[in-house]
Amino acid sequence: MGGSPATGLRFSGYKGRMIGWRVIALAALALAVPAGLTACADDESTKAAKAPAAPRACPASWKPGWQQLANRVNAAVYCPTWMPSPLDGDMKGPTKNGVSVKPDRSWLASFLWHEPPAQDVHVNFRAYPGRTVIPRCEDTQVVAGKVRKRDIPCFSDPQPPRRVGRFTVTPYTVNQGVDQWHVLYLWREHGSIYTISQHVAKPTTYRQVVVNLDRLMRGLRRLGPTA
Repeated sequence: MGGSPATGLRFSGYKGRMIGWRVIALAALALAVPAGLTACADDESTKAAKAPAAPRACPASWKPGWQQLANRVNAAVYCPTWMPSPLDGDMKGPTKNGVSVKPDRSWLASFLWHEPPAQDVHVNFRAYPGRTVIPRCEDTQVVAGKVRKRDIPCFSDPQPPRRVGRFTVTPYTVNQGVDQWHVLYLWREHGSIYTISQHVAKPTTYRQVVVNLDRLMRGLRRLGPTA
């Protein structure tokens, strides 16, 4: 399931609304893709075949938080059965980074480990119940001393769709808000959007992030609302 207990610091509490910040260097993550996502797909499938089989159900210690979320939004959620070390999927555990639910029932569940000065393991889960169109984020720029704001897609630079386990996902490499600098997998099911993303940051390489996202996808277990 999860890795060893976290030994670093944790930044907790995503409480603000999602705001996208345009940074010129944002293209760096997209440039890391070249053969990246598609060409290493064969390597990742080979590694996935060697990975231990995922549990058949949401881990007992993680399930209460995910079930509570499904009930809160009155929609299905996907509980992970594995998380990249040192994270775990317990919403009350040491690497939780907050759960945010908006009035339209869209939600974010975030998990983060941070080791100073600049090492992160950061995974976000999102869903947009009843919505199949990619959401928009507010992009803020300062030009000649003036603040300019505009709406842009929260997820952009899509890569070719891939089959991962039973899911067909579209990877996105230029994302906004708390998914900035992440590789993000998006899929649609039953008229809703779901996403998982991981930050490309030390100690995790781009290639390892792809491996992790593939393994996360294969281990997801659906939980419907019970109340």
